[in-house]
Amino acid sequence: MRYTCTTAITQEGKWYVARCVELGVVSQGKTIPEAEKNLREAVELYLDDAPRKRRLLSKRAPMITMLDIQHG
Repeated sequence: MRYTCTTAITQEGKWYVARCVELGVVSQGKTIPEAEKNLREAVELYLDDAPRKRRLLSKRAPMITMLDIQHG
């Protein structure tokens, strides 16, 4: 079965951290392509581990917004 997930990648120090928004799965790599590859493997393992988790994947794209906060 084919799934489409939203991926957010941020740089934290020397590493790129990739997150699957829908599942909360996180991985990292020294480059963006490496972080994406590692995230793909992590998501596949996550879905293999518990097939019921597949139901958590919505058929609709999540709404991504910005939150502007002034603090202090």
